[in-house]
Amino acid sequence: MSQTQILKLLLQAQGEYLSGERLSEALGITRAAVWKGVEALRRRGYDIESKTRRGYRLCAVPDQPDAQALMEQVQVHTVGRVVRCFETLDSTNNYAKQAAQEGAENGLVVIADQQTGGRGRLGRAFQSPPKRGLYLSALLRPHVLPEQVLPVTALAAVAACNAIERACGAQAQIKWTNDLVLGEKKLAGILTEMGIEGESGALQYVVVGIGINVNHQRSDFSGDVADMATSLRMELGEPVARSALAAALIEELDGLYQVIGGDMSAYLADYRRRCVTLGRQVRILGSGPERTGEAVAVDENFGLVIRGANGALETVRSGEVSVRGLYGYV
Repeated sequence: MSQTQILKLLLQAQGEYLSGERLSEALGITRAAVWKGVEALRRRGYDIESKTRRGYRLCAVPDQPDAQALMEQVQVHTVGRVVRCFETLDSTNNYAKQAAQEGAENGLVVIADQQTGGRGRLGRAFQSPPKRGLYLSALLRPHVLPEQVLPVTALAAVAACNAIERACGAQAQIKWTNDLVLGEKKLAGILTEMGIEGESGALQYVVVGIGINVNHQRSDFSGDVADMATSLRMELGEPVARSALAAALIEELDGLYQVIGGDMSAYLADYRRRCVTLGRQVRILGSGPERTGEAVAVDENFGLVIRGANGALETVRSGEVSVRGLYGYV
């Protein structure tokens, strides 16, 4: 318990020194117990500096997200009040859905250091090697109608872009509807799944899963993914702390939760600003016959408006849209 309490105080100090005496008095433990707690945190990967007559200062947190540290660090209303971190899961979405069926509380966040069965849209595999990416799912239980959560994937794309910018300054864009793009290559994917009660049709839960390529090197990608994917490290030329990104993403998802079923205008404006699909030639797959056109707008419900070869406008709300110039589509 003293480790958790010491960490909380060091995080609250925001890089300033706290004396051993002050920590001892605040926690009601001996200075020897403070020293033992600090040593235990160091073994967990926390970079804590100590100086005579000044005390202890938290310099850096581990790259791998830590559940207790995240719960102490983030400022949230709902999402992230409970965080569970794992070394390996088949899929953070699968875990969150199972937890939802077992009565887990609204706002649960699940993070895995590695996924053995990570999934994207349309059943595609999402490569999730250990100690490289951020693989996070949030369990949401909004009191809204099922149709009111349809924009959640688009909202999550904006939230993820904002989190990335906060954590490392990179300005990701959005490929409609659920991919994040950086340097014309795929940086992240989002998979949203929901549970609906069979008899009443009431919404039971929504799980938003986000996988971000953080510290991948080119050799970490295999197969066709190697030609279409990138990571923050590859684009920025330096590693990014996954723990800091996780904290920012949790806070952004908490902000997203507050607008579900309400005023989404700020998210819509940001989505339109970041949407790399607009103004480009696209190919529509999986929603009727294959066809091409120009993406001209994102409507009020985050649908993609496309002008066909004959000049007619069509709004796409499902299926797959390939964008000329991205992911090898020429």
